[in-house]
Amino acid sequence: MSPTLSEQIVLVTGAGRGLGHAIARAFAAAGARVVVNYRASRAPAEALCAQLGDGRALALQADVTDPAAVAAMLAAARAHFRTPVTTVINNALADFSFNGDARSGAEAIAWEEFDAQFRGSVRGALNTIQAAVPGMREGGFGRVVNIGTNLFQNPVVPYHDYTAAKAALLSLTRTMAADLGPAGITVNMVSGGLLRSTDASAATPEAIFDLIAAGTPLRHVTTPEEFADAVLFFASPWARAVTGQNLVVDGGLVKD
Repeated sequence: MSPTLSEQIVLVTGAGRGLGHAIARAFAAAGARVVVNYRASRAPAEALCAQLGDGRALALQADVTDPAAVAAMLAAARAHFRTPVTTVINNALADFSFNGDARSGAEAIAWEEFDAQFRGSVRGALNTIQAAVPGMREGGFGRVVNIGTNLFQNPVVPYHDYTAAKAALLSLTRTMAADLGPAGITVNMVSGGLLRSTDASAATPEAIFDLIAAGTPLRHVTTPEEFADAVLFFASPWARAVTGQNLVVDGGLVKD
């Protein structure tokens, strides 16, 4: 029987703010113990842990692109909770503003912009998975959920670097699922569109939110809290036979 959410130790990367904040809250509300990872957002990360209370949340600083820092974070989490991390949510995002008017177009974008996104999305996820897998193997159970985007199915905005990195992360999701499945570790992705609202989407004009809402069957732009519900599904016992999948959560805007 798969552990319930309340039995899991969950690492949420980039949880100091935005979507990660909402995901960490959702896991804590379900009874899980949560590692709130942050790179620079120390004050909001620590404030969140204080709000969650009862010693069930721990704020830990680490740049997920640094494998040594990630390994130290996993070790600190294990020492604090006296058991390994069971569940990894790869949410951390390299600095990015979701404002199409401010992004580099096809003729101007530089490889360095792609490199920054690949390091944040793919290298960051690789580091956390590799650091967490030994503990998962030890317990015979593991859950990895990578955060993706619906833009590689519906590239309506020229986020070339961000979208390419998330597409690569989907490939990593599927190859890791095949590799780690025999150890009882599932690897899935939850992909959203624009969320209303996070720090990353704060620069998005209101007219764009309204346009997206009008294009969905629900006539609604997904919130971080709604997105977090789908992340919890993949970590829950109800998803114990699901791996290598990508679930698009955007109100029905994109059909995968």
